[in-house]
Amino acid sequence: MSKRAIGIIFAGFFTLFTAFAIRYSYGLILPHMLTDLGILKFEAGIIFSSYFVSCTIFAPVFGLLADRTDTRIILSIFVAVLGIGAFLMSFSNSVLQASVFFAIAGIGHSACWAPIVTVLMRWVNEKRRGITLSIVDLGTTSGIALWSIIIPFIIGGFSWKAVWISLGITALVAALINYILIRSHPSAENDTANKADNHVSVVKTYAEILRKSQFYFIGFSYMFISFSILVPFTFLTVYATSDLMINYQSAAFLITIIAVSGAIGKLILGHLSDVFGRIKIMILCGFLTAVGNTGIAFADNFYMLVLFVVVFGVGYGSLWAVYAASARDRFSMHNSGSILGLWALFHGLGSVLSPVISGWIIDSTGSYFPAFILAVTASVISFILLLPVTILDQK
Repeated sequence: MSKRAIGIIFAGFFTLFTAFAIRYSYGLILPHMLTDLGILKFEAGIIFSSYFVSCTIFAPVFGLLADRTDTRIILSIFVAVLGIGAFLMSFSNSVLQASVFFAIAGIGHSACWAPIVTVLMRWVNEKRRGITLSIVDLGTTSGIALWSIIIPFIIGGFSWKAVWISLGITALVAALINYILIRSHPSAENDTANKADNHVSVVKTYAEILRKSQFYFIGFSYMFISFSILVPFTFLTVYATSDLMINYQSAAFLITIIAVSGAIGKLILGHLSDVFGRIKIMILCGFLTAVGNTGIAFADNFYMLVLFVVVFGVGYGSLWAVYAASARDRFSMHNSGSILGLWALFHGLGSVLSPVISGWIIDSTGSYFPAFILAVTASVISFILLLPVTILDQK
């Protein structure tokens, strides 16, 4: 593996480290924002959903651009936009302000996943694709793990607003690293081939993708699993502190546990996906998140909660890398970014609906239990939708 490829792996790791830390730190900061801003769970869900609305709208655009333009420029400019949005969150004084600022961060985030995966797959040997994507994807869980430890100290010493400032600065550093290390193509020959492929119309590109039934089965599975995992990432900390009377530091540590167990899941299940196939591992991930959410819903003490948080984390950990790798397995290499961008529409729809619906359910019932059971149902549907793909693979 070349030095440039190693540099791209590092840049991708640090970008995902930052992007997902910003995304999922919201749930950690939320208990303090609820009190300071005086908002309901439903309104908190609206703020989080605003992130995914903008992310969903722009992800297909950046997925297509990743196939056709300089990925380095995309990852430099829009990771900086992510940082600006996070920084502005520190100035939030209302639901509207927070929603607008987090939507700006969502625009930046939409340029992270598909472009990183697209450029990485150009530089990595096919036989190492699953494990390499999983290593880069460790950035997502590493960011969550580290910041879930740091955030309670920042809030204790300063305020929740200082967390957003720190996250914004980190994203600006990531943007600079991308500009220095990222290169779109491993050789001039590949770059020439890519430019030739750019003459293929967008309509023809999408028509090639949309006529395949596997695209829809995997896409809707992606939507339901995205809905499922957002429930604990949004409300687990609040649930642990308000219902189970766990102190804030211990509740925040649950997110660390998800991240660490998710990292283990990435390395193990990412490698197994290279051996046994992506779809089988995606089904396993859906099953594990269903079991984890079930245990969280029925937990009556901290130790039971930890056990099922670990199960959830292992299932959650390798999801994005395995779903991404399946795009290159089933579709043209020149359309990888476009496919990931389109699948981001499914992911975004599930992610937009999850915080709002689950927050409304919690406010309406006064209980977190039905929200977590809804997450279980979404996980089960997600892996059932993948069963027809296994049948199509055998034909």
